[in-house]
Amino acid sequence: MRGKRTATGAALAVGALAVTGLAFAPTALAVAPTSATITADCGTFGGGPATLTATQSGTSATISLSSTAVTVPLALAKDSITSKLTLVKASGGTVVFSGKKNPAMAAGDPVSVGPLSGTVASGDSLESFGGSLQMTVFGINITCKATAKQAPGPFVFD
Repeated sequence: MRGKRTATGAALAVGALAVTGLAFAPTALAVAPTSATITADCGTFGGGPATLTATQSGTSATISLSSTAVTVPLALAKDSITSKLTLVKASGGTVVFSGKKNPAMAAGDPVSVGPLSGTVASGDSLESFGGSLQMTVFGINITCKATAKQAPGPFVFD
């Protein structure tokens, strides 16, 4: 009988340690890096440095873009820019992030769009170079393309 109590006690101790280990286990990183810079060319609408900011929750991800180099020519209301950001997958193909999200901006303000929503898979490595950002403002289509790879590197989703 004494052997059964010792075995039961040991099993309970191991179970308690396992639960404690789960409670203190580090959470998985989502996307890395969370921010990257690019140089964008938007044709006649300008160009220059821009920042991409990424977040992830499971297979859902968002990316926002802001640039002090590209400014809006007219005042824009909140959520008035329809945007589609296409990123290139290292494994081939593309992933599209889209939405109609932007803050209100006065004429001359830096452009800012997002968060744009998309779906990612674990291990996706996404790069802006080779992709594009398409924005529709007042029925005018604006296409921006990265002129080089993003720094510090592609977004890698967990």
